Amino acid sequence: MRAVVLNEIPSAPAVAKVAAPRPEAGEVLVKVAASSVNGFDAATAAGWLQGMMEHRYPLVVGKDFAGTVEALGEGVDGFAVGDAVFGVVMKPFLGTGSLAEYVTVSAAHGLARIPEGLGVQDAGALGLAGTAAFDSLVALDVAGGETVLVSGATGGVGALAVQLAVARGARVIATARPGAEADFVTGLTDADVQVVDFTGDLATQVRALAPEGVDAVVHLAGDGAALAGMLRPGGRIASTLGLSKDAVADKDVTVHSIMADPAARTLDALAAQAASGVLRVPVTATYPLAQAPEAFAAFGAGALGKIAVTTS
Repeated sequence: MRAVVLNEIPSAPAVAKVAAPRPEAGEVLVKVAASSVNGFDAATAAGWLQGMMEHRYPLVVGKDFAGTVEALGEGVDGFAVGDAVFGVVMKPFLGTGSLAEYVTVSAAHGLARIPEGLGVQDAGALGLAGTAAFDSLVALDVAGGETVLVSGATGGVGALAVQLAVARGARVIATARPGAEADFVTGLTDADVQVVDFTGDLATQVRALAPEGVDAVVHLAGDGAALAGMLRPGGRIASTLGLSKDAVADKDVTVHSIMADPAARTLDALAAQAASGVLRVPVTATYPLAQAPEAFAAFGAGALGKIAVTTS
């Protein structure tokens, strides 16, 4: 099969032929129709995960996937050949990822059905970023009427976090450069999202909009300690970047460290919102599998939203 592989670390991803995987006990084989590029994939190629996870070569990269169940491993219940599914590869090693024509995944975790109304390309870009955004908002327990600052709103996770916060009834302040980035963020939802320019005096801009401080921060980019300083006393910050309580020990805030957990219930909730139109998967560019290296280059250059990769 064709797949996006790394033969050494660090290196640029390349498309090559590798053996197709076979499902082990408890796994399903998915014929992949669509996937996407995530920061995790770029970090793998850059060598940042060496020493943290086992690497098996040739290393097929990719976390997100959407497609159809092609075969079932021993003991799999709840799925059948032909089911339309999506999710996130959650193996304890790197090497058999989803930027390929086929992928094997656990039937017990990181897998859900694609509901009617959700296109396969959107499903293939939803899993990892959607889960990170969803888990952040759940950890923060955002309520209607609260003010949420999303730092890093132009990326895939941030674009989804903006929408999920709006869906909870929150007032959203989001970081973006003026121009195309700001237009992208304000176009994510019909709600009035207020944009602040992170290249300027961010704290002054945020305080002008929320003089008493914001209630919650989604930390996806920028200085987490500085962002915590924009919270009201007793505020909360959810960080996907490893911010610790020690870094803000002098502040009366709660820190939530987020590691995306794509449980089936989370994937089902995200898919239902996307299928109903409450949530828009922010795919801004699509590349065929043969051009996956170009997709990685676009991601590295700071493309807005999500970059999809299709196998057809």
